[in-house]
Amino acid sequence: MERDLCQSTPKLGFGLMRLPKLADGAIDVEQTKEMVDRFLAAGMTYFDTAYVYDGGKSEEAARLALVERYPRESYTLATKLCAWMGPTNAAEARQQFYTSLERTGAGYFDYYLLHALQRNNYKKYDEYDLWHFVRELKEKGLVRHYGFSFHADPPLLEELLAAHPDVDFVQLQINYADWENPGVRARECWEIARRHGKPVVIMEPVKGGALADPIPEAARTLKAADPAASPASWAIRFAASLEGVVTVLSGMSDLAQMEDNLSYMKAFRPLDEKERAVIARVQAVLNGDRSIPCTGCHYCTAGCPRNIPIPEIFHVMNHQRGNAAFRGRREYVIATQDRGRASECIRCGQCERACPQQLPVIGYLKECADRFERESD
Repeated sequence: MERDLCQSTPKLGFGLMRLPKLADGAIDVEQTKEMVDRFLAAGMTYFDTAYVYDGGKSEEAARLALVERYPRESYTLATKLCAWMGPTNAAEARQQFYTSLERTGAGYFDYYLLHALQRNNYKKYDEYDLWHFVRELKEKGLVRHYGFSFHADPPLLEELLAAHPDVDFVQLQINYADWENPGVRARECWEIARRHGKPVVIMEPVKGGALADPIPEAARTLKAADPAASPASWAIRFAASLEGVVTVLSGMSDLAQMEDNLSYMKAFRPLDEKERAVIARVQAVLNGDRSIPCTGCHYCTAGCPRNIPIPEIFHVMNHQRGNAAFRGRREYVIATQDRGRASECIRCGQCERACPQQLPVIGYLKECADRFERESD
């Protein structure tokens, strides 16, 4: 199974979580169509969406830009069932599959995942008997391969793979910044998947865009090593160079990002020893970085009772920390316009329970409020 999935799948996957947007916030379907065209023309095949992405609009965009325009056998499509965001019982959770099938019009899913398992939610999948449900879907031919995406500690991954040895693959957050990050422990999770013989789909290879626009010292190190290579190329090639990888998902948001990714992944070459040494130097630089490690997934904002734009606020704070000349007050006001400010946090904890990175969101919001809501700088 592992050998077939890893050898038959091109190493760049198209993540449909961060699709291009129009001025009104709707997905730019026409640009998405062009991105799909270029992706498939380059020989790539793997598309990844989820029931909860953009309130279901991502799955609908997959239908419009991909499913209705290309033969079903010319691509592979993955989507996910989320037991902890929305459903209140097993029937509602299972209905997500059929809704996803209707939204996409795909007929079946090549890859189907239980979504974003963490310490605070994984028992929901047992409570709703969803492991058995997806096995039934596979037996019926509605799912070709089933697995789960994971955002927790290595011991839990070990426990889940031991309890469910029939999963076909696992989706892990892996990037060079998180390789030894004690909050993510990407290397340990990858090694556990290897020991269990499970192919790995990699998500967050550029850490929500942070490694596509790294802090200045890291960017200078990469540019000195190869002036022509984009920072994103180093991150994606690092992930794709690992053994047992099915594909590396890149959440491309415009044609420029698509073209950049295809330029080095169409004829993918693993990192050599000199390039690995460069990555090691950048990792050392990042170990001293004080940026808030938010990937911008927005899971935290879905249930925020004060409608606080948490990722956008953290983005402004990170720019302020990385550039002494950047004061950030104006950008903070724009980010929070018609939405909640950091100081309006009521410490309910919803954001921290939802955060795949297990960030101390409440504490970070207090820092941001203290920084940007003072009377004067």
